[in-house]
Amino acid sequence: MHSSKEFSIKEAASQSGLSEDTIRYYEKIKLLPYAQRKSNRHRVYHTMDIEKMKLVVCLKKTGLSLEEMRPYLNLSFDSDLTDYPELYDMLQQHQQTIQQHIQSLQQISHFIDIVLERTPSLRPPATSCTEDSQDHRVPLNRHNLLKSSVS
Repeated sequence: MHSSKEFSIKEAASQSGLSEDTIRYYEKIKLLPYAQRKSNRHRVYHTMDIEKMKLVVCLKKTGLSLEEMRPYLNLSFDSDLTDYPELYDMLQQHQQTIQQHIQSLQQISHFIDIVLERTPSLRPPATSCTEDSQDHRVPLNRHNLLKSSVS
């Protein structure tokens, strides 16, 4: 069932990407199962425990709350998610939300690119700075940004 290799909490934290305190907290709230203990009461983890911790890290990166990820952690690693339509649908819905966030972030990134392109450099202009020289830059406003993002 478990591999013969045992890991300390420090090793489990290093391999999983969770801090030692976070592992203890997740055990306390029963998000992760309680670790086995040695005779000196130190926690002992196995490969499958670390894999479950890595799954928590992945689910957390998707933006799922601890409560939302709990049902996924109760499945075995060889479970077919299509056997759990409610969980499957919830994950699909969550994926759509993430894709919408990505689109929104891409729009923001594009806006920043336009602003940066229009920001004057620190070099003085090639023409002289006389009173009658004019600034020929296009004013930065929503209309001009939308127009340039289309072209």
